[in-house]
Amino acid sequence: MKGSKKLLLVLNSLLADELTVVNQYMVHSEMCENWGYNKLHTAIRKQAMDEMHHAEWLIERIIFFEGAPTVSKLNPIKIGKTVSEMISYDHDDELKVVRDYNEAIELGREVKDQGSVDLLTKILKMEEGHVDWAEIQRAQIEQMGIENYLVNQTESPVS
Repeated sequence: MKGSKKLLLVLNSLLADELTVVNQYMVHSEMCENWGYNKLHTAIRKQAMDEMHHAEWLIERIIFFEGAPTVSKLNPIKIGKTVSEMISYDHDDELKVVRDYNEAIELGREVKDQGSVDLLTKILKMEEGHVDWAEIQRAQIEQMGIENYLVNQTESPVS
């Protein structure tokens, strides 16, 4: 089935966003594991997996419309040097992506493509959850200080 060319461009742009953050989250996750922040490692890794699913769903939709998924294009990846930087970079990227999904949903409605609107809405809700998670982490860091926050991100030693 042929899809809207304009919407296909937007879907590929969203795909680039998703593929970019998969890489960024995986690096951040592995850095946290290396530093011993296993709870953060697990939480960030889960978000990377969510983003992989988003990329997969976008690829499926692009192919459904007889388009060519562009999987070789990434946006600049921002790797934090500290946990606070990581969370800040990830939060900023998620806010941008929420705006992009909202615009894509509007376009889907304009071209009367309810299937894409439904998919994009599903992804948008997950992205909003990622924004919420990052905002909670930032609030905890602000309220308890980075040292106390990081202590809470380690697992208790096995006795």
